[in-house]
Amino acid sequence: MKLLRHIPFLRAVLLHSLSAFGGPQGHYGMMLKTFVHGRKDITEDELVDFVSFCNMLPGASSTQTLTLIGYKRGGIPLAVLTLIIWITPASIIMGALSFLLDYFDDRSISVQLFHFVQPMAIGFIAFSAFRVFKIAINNTITRIILAVAIIITFSFFKSPWVFPALIVAAGIATNFSSKRIPQKGIPPKQIKWGNMLIFIALFAVAGYLSETSTRNNWKNHKAFNVFESSYRFGSLVFGGGDVLMPMMYEQYVVRPHTPRIIKTKRDVLKMDKTDFLTGSGMVRAIPGPVFSIGAFTGGMVLRADNTTATQLVGCILGTIGIFMPSLLLVLFFFPVWHNLKKYAVIYRSLEGINAAVVGVMAGSTLYLIYDILNISARPSLWMVGADVTIILLTFLTLQFSKIPPPFIVLACLIAGWFI
Repeated sequence: MKLLRHIPFLRAVLLHSLSAFGGPQGHYGMMLKTFVHGRKDITEDELVDFVSFCNMLPGASSTQTLTLIGYKRGGIPLAVLTLIIWITPASIIMGALSFLLDYFDDRSISVQLFHFVQPMAIGFIAFSAFRVFKIAINNTITRIILAVAIIITFSFFKSPWVFPALIVAAGIATNFSSKRIPQKGIPPKQIKWGNMLIFIALFAVAGYLSETSTRNNWKNHKAFNVFESSYRFGSLVFGGGDVLMPMMYEQYVVRPHTPRIIKTKRDVLKMDKTDFLTGSGMVRAIPGPVFSIGAFTGGMVLRADNTTATQLVGCILGTIGIFMPSLLLVLFFFPVWHNLKKYAVIYRSLEGINAAVVGVMAGSTLYLIYDILNISARPSLWMVGADVTIILLTFLTLQFSKIPPPFIVLACLIAGWFI
């Protein structure tokens, strides 16, 4: 019965899952508008804290951030429900794509409808950076960190380690002075290890069953392989979808054709290159988490068995496997992090971490705008102007109006349809 009072919040999560385009950085802007300014589920300071914390963990960072908002409102039950509602729409779409791929030529899919999604997402990122700037940047050291983070993010945007490296370095930088924030008191030391033990146990058991089932050629060994590979991706990936895609490509497209696999005739999971690229393109054109591609790859690698049930199992296992580590890690480490923040060394680190997050957002905005202004890769100067206009209109709408994000998304989709 306690969950009934959270129905309005869960409804907002569902609307967010149907309108959150643009990857993690774009998602944060929408969270800021919906859950901070609109519903006031958390404060701007708390959202910055959540974003900073989740960027230090492997897995789907925007998924973890939204899960923490649910956790803050209603504990673990609401956190789990929040996660399920958030990932379900995108996972269903990507799972369905694995069934429908044979019925249309991917080159015939019109992307015109989604043309303004990227500039709209840039507007959301710029809005996030602008709002968080006023909270996190307030002294000389944070201004220096901001400038350095912007330059490094812009220069090495596609490097998988740039975000966690910046966050760690910034946290160290603000600890050189102990005068501003002296140590006061001692935090509680009790740690609940349940979620971490489950995480480690699942990792070990999944790896053992995957290897054993393949070596012994169990009838359904590929199902174990799907869960293990998806769980591994969700456990080890830093840097979001830009890092996840190459890892999946190597696992499912390149590895099956390596000399060792061919020589041993090992029956491994594999996908056609064209199919994988189609899925990786589509997942960026739909709302929701990029990690929902796990539903697509899970279905694709099991559809060779030519049974709908087996392919559906692959979609489900791929989804559960890739998102479960994010849930277990964030629910284990957040209480630990919350306690550790009472140490001055951690509290001082937060100054730098939050400044680095703002720098990453600002650097991402500049990089993506630069990409749009790269006229040589654009069809016309008119389209460049239209994209820049969408960026400005999105930012101004978020800053000066109370229009909910779903309506902004709908307007951009309609505009894309008529170009």
